[in-house]
Amino acid sequence: MQKEFPIPVVGIGPGSQLEEEQLDYMPMPQGMETFHVPQLPEAEEILGREQAHQTLRTCLAELALVMADGINRRVDLSALGLLDLQLINQVMGEGEVSARVLSETDASGAPAADGLELRVQESVFAGIWRVIQARAGVVVSDHLELGFVPQALKETALLDCWDDAQRQAVTWRGPLPPNVQNAPALLVEIAEQWRSWKPGQAAHMINLTLLPVSVEDIGFLDHHLGTGRVLILSRGYGNCRITNTCTPNCWRVVYYNSQDVVILNTVEISELPEVALAAPEDLADSHARLADVLHWVEQG
Repeated sequence: MQKEFPIPVVGIGPGSQLEEEQLDYMPMPQGMETFHVPQLPEAEEILGREQAHQTLRTCLAELALVMADGINRRVDLSALGLLDLQLINQVMGEGEVSARVLSETDASGAPAADGLELRVQESVFAGIWRVIQARAGVVVSDHLELGFVPQALKETALLDCWDDAQRQAVTWRGPLPPNVQNAPALLVEIAEQWRSWKPGQAAHMINLTLLPVSVEDIGFLDHHLGTGRVLILSRGYGNCRITNTCTPNCWRVVYYNSQDVVILNTVEISELPEVALAAPEDLADSHARLADVLHWVEQG
């Protein structure tokens, strides 16, 4: 007597399995930013712009010193004539990282009317940054800063840190708000990390995207960490938005895809997130590229 086979036989291979649900993958970032040669003027238009030539020679020499000791250098642009400054603008172009430091606030928390605001734009040469300081829309200083990141971003992040009294003022007392469940535990972990973190240590990242946190949890977290005045945008691969908090060495780093959908939401404990920094290899590459451009300009 033939017995029934205990395991059902199913077909294998393409088309043999029916998918009841369609997988919906999140789009990944598109359009990675890469180095592109700056649009330089015609050779005859470069003649006579000796101030710009000297500025580029100074940049090349100062960049070599930064590569040797890691200390930032500045090259002032405020004394350049209009045509010379135009040539510098054309040579430097715009890279993938920009930043803004908001002006200081008054007693009410509003931006001070006479406060200074800083705007930073990385050039197409990674590690060479255009830094413009303005008050009420009027440029106060204009320079190129050579280094892994402009020093003002680090300094402002330190100045924004709350003291003990300010931190106590935002401490939540009483029952938690509705839908806030996991934020208090995350704040304990973050406090342990920023209190023990020291320069030179690897960054500690808390990936909120993978954790069971609600919108209310995120809001509660940001309220207790505070929001500082430094805003950095990196467009290297999709978009990355970086803001400092009022907690020492604590940053909010959020990545978006090309459709502006959040794909990674993190809290990072570090001096400054690595995605905003130029790497040592970047500086070496920029030095070689700038030397080539300077040669072309001087030949012109």
